[in-house]
Amino acid sequence: MVAFQIEDIKIFTQKLFLGTDFDEFLVKEVNIVTFNRFTIDGHICQGFYSQEEREKLEPGEFSSWGLLRPVCFSLIKGKKLPGSFRIDLQAAPEEVEKFLQTCQMPAVDAQQINGLYLQIRYEDGKLSCITGTSLAFFTLDKAIETEWDGVVGRFFKEKGIAAVRL
Repeated sequence: MVAFQIEDIKIFTQKLFLGTDFDEFLVKEVNIVTFNRFTIDGHICQGFYSQEEREKLEPGEFSSWGLLRPVCFSLIKGKKLPGSFRIDLQAAPEEVEKFLQTCQMPAVDAQQINGLYLQIRYEDGKLSCITGTSLAFFTLDKAIETEWDGVVGRFFKEKGIAAVRL
């Protein structure tokens, strides 16, 4: 787990709420405080879709940020800054597979990784991002966590996001 302090909040939030840079992530939960406190549970309600729609969409357990981004943006847009927000993102299963191939960990199966997380927090005029991992097995080895921290750091760099590792 590592924390990143975002140096240019405006650029980051433009990429987050208006761009597509984070769209592939899945949403665990969103909390936004403006004139009210809004909470979005990212779990997909399977009963909302018909059997035919479920077969076409093949929805997983969570909605993507790309799907929820416009909803979240509608909650924060306006003349005033939000009081705070917290967005809990998770790498999609196919991204976990790519991650394992890229970091060359053949002994670890994607099913053994419960989640690769990125929490985005805006509060008190500061924006930070915190990485996290959840494994389905016990290990003293921090290689997966360290690799994920590095992947997130490189992601920020590739997307032109200035972030200082804390």
